[in-house]
Amino acid sequence: MYQEEKKQMIAAMICDQKLKPMKFRELAGFLSIPKQERGELSEILDALLREGVIAMDSEGRYVDDHAVHVSGEFFATGRGFGFVRPEGRGPDADIFIPEEKTMEAMHGDTVQVTVIKEAADAGAHGNRAEGEIVKILTRANETVVGTFFRDGSIAFVRPDNRKLDFDIFVSKEHTKGAAEGQKVVCRIKHFGTKKRNPDGIVTEILGNLGDPGIDVISVIRSYGIPTEFPPEVLAETEGVPRKVDISETEERLDLRDVPTVTIDGEDAKDLDDAITIEEHDDGTFTLGVHIADVSHYVTDGSALDEEAQKRGTSVYFADRVIPMLPRELSNGICSLNEGEDRLALSCIMEVNKKGQVTDHKIAETLIRVNRRMSYTAVNGILTHRDEALIREYRELVPMFETMAKLSAIIRGRREERGAIDFDLPECKILFSEDGEVRDIVPYERNVATRLIEDFMLLANETVAEHFFWLELPFVYRNHEAPDPEKMLKLNIFLSNFGYRIHNNGDTVHTKEVQKLLDKVAGTPEEAVISRLTLRSMKQAKYEPSCMGHFGLAARYYCHFTSPIRRYPDLQIHRIIKEYLHGKMSHARIVYYDSVLAGRASRASVCERRADEAEREVEKRKKAEYMHRFLGEIYDGVISGVTNWGVYVELPNTVEGMIRMTDLRDDFYRYEESQARLVGEHSGRVYALGQRIKVQVAAVDLYAATIDFVPVLG
Repeated sequence: MYQEEKKQMIAAMICDQKLKPMKFRELAGFLSIPKQERGELSEILDALLREGVIAMDSEGRYVDDHAVHVSGEFFATGRGFGFVRPEGRGPDADIFIPEEKTMEAMHGDTVQVTVIKEAADAGAHGNRAEGEIVKILTRANETVVGTFFRDGSIAFVRPDNRKLDFDIFVSKEHTKGAAEGQKVVCRIKHFGTKKRNPDGIVTEILGNLGDPGIDVISVIRSYGIPTEFPPEVLAETEGVPRKVDISETEERLDLRDVPTVTIDGEDAKDLDDAITIEEHDDGTFTLGVHIADVSHYVTDGSALDEEAQKRGTSVYFADRVIPMLPRELSNGICSLNEGEDRLALSCIMEVNKKGQVTDHKIAETLIRVNRRMSYTAVNGILTHRDEALIREYRELVPMFETMAKLSAIIRGRREERGAIDFDLPECKILFSEDGEVRDIVPYERNVATRLIEDFMLLANETVAEHFFWLELPFVYRNHEAPDPEKMLKLNIFLSNFGYRIHNNGDTVHTKEVQKLLDKVAGTPEEAVISRLTLRSMKQAKYEPSCMGHFGLAARYYCHFTSPIRRYPDLQIHRIIKEYLHGKMSHARIVYYDSVLAGRASRASVCERRADEAEREVEKRKKAEYMHRFLGEIYDGVISGVTNWGVYVELPNTVEGMIRMTDLRDDFYRYEESQARLVGEHSGRVYALGQRIKVQVAAVDLYAATIDFVPVLG
């Protein structure tokens, strides 16, 4: 028998779960190998161990490597310990890694873990298993973006990513002439140990921290978000027509004579959804949701498509957009611009008086937008009855009133079934002409933003249900029910305020969550409770199987309405069009079955990356803004309580911290169960949801943190 065949036979035998694990002597005896011939067996076993096919357990027995080791991504916390998420699993399967067992792994590294304690035995971190990293498979941070510092003769780079809790030492000849405080890109040449920091080489100087836009560029580079399109993508873009070829539209449903509008923010340039609506004499409605037919121009397997998969989503920062597609497409032929013929994929729904879709049609269409409307203008017409706006858009006012009427019906029906409406405070950051932050103002949803939201949700549900029952490959937007343990912890916290989410054993109904949000509306603790409740929910994700959407209380849900900026929408547009043209053959079904899981998972990862980067930029812009208000006094609400201090949120959504070391009027005891700090002598209390007056004490632009001190009175 050849050596390779012997290896395969021995590996298959060891990995066979029907056989009990054996030590070397037992294995040799089982294979009837004489003592003098066991050297070859030892060599084979050593090779299989090196290749990671088999492993040795704590008893010295040879076992399937998967029975001992788990591979996954390491998530650092910035506090020493971390978690490993096994490949292909969700956050519920995370394995806790104590600080002394991280093996110097960095945030994002792909690692191999040995499970020390199974989930049932690990009490310190809930029901999570506990493990030890035994091998770092791939490094995620070969280059790092950070701030360059000098301390005497020593130079080092401090990473912007706070989960990389170390400084990178840079020798004199590798500084590239960087100056104190500059943002740089540093390549790590030695990853260090517990006793030695990493060594690196400065490869690029991005600029000075105070220069407009450098903070955003640093975040973009830190998160690895691509900003430039490769030459082959640009070449394909050049070949995309700038005008619709009418000769290609003969088989499309021509809706150019139907009054059509887009409603978006004033500064939006990628307009991918338009609306038509008609109310009938019997009180029913015909609602058309028309989505840019991006898949007509971005075909499967093209360079444009591969780049869109890589990016996954457009990223919307406070001062710029990193698009998924080149602007020639996203702002041009694929954008539903006013007065231009455009190709669309439409979901035209018949909706009854109760907000139920009684019939629908999904079709390729040709549309022409009559007016490009803004949320501000439509809200001015519907809410404020602005006479000037009503005169300007008089021919469209009846349409907007019909939209508002149907929106209220749809929203009411969604509320009846228990959909959760997290109306969390958001902000809009305003910039001066030179790129500096001019103001931060609360961003409020209004009747116009809500009606577009209602119509998009209805179309997404309708399309998802349609293709679920066709039993064709598809990409759904799933949101699982919350973990019972997280609900239990949330209820313990809520009891401090006199609230509770009622559940039935391990299950909770969305109506109970919405009841809670209704009760806290308008109270000082509203934002805190809403945010903590949201954090107790699971993350929504893209998957090729339909699991339903807990938050929306929807049995079927997908993302259909934004193919310019989200890859899953573009992907399902292709599937829809193949079905409409009768091209969904067995071979195509097999193809989609083979690729959709990977594409959906990639899109979920890109979405999380974009969300984290957007939050980081917002945090940095808020720090930049507050730096000019040192010493100013504000009213705020306590949004978080920890054993190292108290977080306070201002009305403009800026959040800062009162550090425990700044509470010098007393010695404070942290009471986690009550989410509060209590003064040992004064009895003064700092509790979640409590209103408080604070003074801006310090702003760290490097760390993007804001320090407050309480104004006692």
